[in-house]
Amino acid sequence: MLLPPLSILFGLAAYCSSLDNGLLRTPPMGWLSWEHFRCNTDCKTDPENCISEHLIKSMADKMTEDGWKELGYEYVNLDDCWSAKERDSQGRLQPDPDRFPSGIKALADYVHSKGLKFGIYSDLGNYTCSGYPGTTLDTIDTDAKTFAEWEVDMLKLDGCYSNSSVKAIGYPKMSIALNKTGRPIAYSCSWPAYEGGLPPKVNYTILGEICNLWRNFIDIQDSWESVLNIIEWYGNNQDKLQPAAGPGRWNDPDMLIIGNFGLSYEQSKVQMALWAIMAAPLFISSDLRTISEDTKYILQNQLLIYINQDSLGIQGQRIMQSHHFEVWKRILVNGQFAVAVMNNGTEGIPRLFETNLALMGILDCKEGYKIYDVLEQVFLGDFALNTTLNIKVTPTGVVLLFLRPLCSFTDFTKPVLRA
Repeated sequence: MLLPPLSILFGLAAYCSSLDNGLLRTPPMGWLSWEHFRCNTDCKTDPENCISEHLIKSMADKMTEDGWKELGYEYVNLDDCWSAKERDSQGRLQPDPDRFPSGIKALADYVHSKGLKFGIYSDLGNYTCSGYPGTTLDTIDTDAKTFAEWEVDMLKLDGCYSNSSVKAIGYPKMSIALNKTGRPIAYSCSWPAYEGGLPPKVNYTILGEICNLWRNFIDIQDSWESVLNIIEWYGNNQDKLQPAAGPGRWNDPDMLIIGNFGLSYEQSKVQMALWAIMAAPLFISSDLRTISEDTKYILQNQLLIYINQDSLGIQGQRIMQSHHFEVWKRILVNGQFAVAVMNNGTEGIPRLFETNLALMGILDCKEGYKIYDVLEQVFLGDFALNTTLNIKVTPTGVVLLFLRPLCSFTDFTKPVLRA
């Protein structure tokens, strides 16, 4: 496979440094259609669950009615299978007329009327992953203008039905095209996921200059095995991935599948906790109309969202791994920390994990730290650096701790705890 000359790549990278569009200074949050609804286009027999303007409007309604918007979940993102099978007479993408009779601009207007933002999907290739018209190199400018005219707020650009050469030219080219429209459109790139996710094939310096977020690894599936596989891949490759992330540019381990069918309650906590530690985008892909109160309890945890949205934007790292346990730590503003202790064992009883702050490398405040159990929403007490912490963790479960230093930090808001 022939790659484009280095001069082209470096030239594109130079132009694309202007992507610093001021967007996504903290990880984006919202809802995404793909995992739960996939490519269901059968609106005749399944009108409530097919990919349609009715579905998107229903989710926008629930996001405002059930408190999601106030917590920071602001994007309503339409994934694959929204378009007609052919472009229009002017060569522009167009929505399926039966499932989106009002058009995408009217749908975006509806989402905006709810105080939310609207995202859309395309694919840098001949076809989308589900076989709909893709964005080819010669239609990038046209599609960027179309999305801007529709007042789209985020573009996810997938990578099916193309090759490495096309991606190396097309992803930077779309970044330039989006900037030229004058509309602030957050740019989600799937480029690294198709190139193995790691250097040297993936240049995260260039990605950080052209994209706001990017998929690194394989698609998430509705299972504990899939979630754990993604967590392990990020932990095993964190030295290469962690430095790439920061305000305006995020590693994306894929959607939240909490509220679907494949995760237990404890496993759902694991995904939410580790995504918060990894400074990951939080895109729910479940049915907000039928979601349980237990699921809401996890997804709407204010202290956990506070950790995820930390303004430093430093992605957390795995600091310890044993046969049963993993410990992940994230540095936060004002001398604060978040620590996740995960038990990936499947034995039928909880396991006890003993540690202290010093062993976890948390030594900045010699006076010690206040520690909160984030998922149980309780205050555990004040701990000196060498005081033993006894943490009991369920099988395939997690305990997420928030640490506030006893040293003086003035601009900290007290965590929201359960009454």
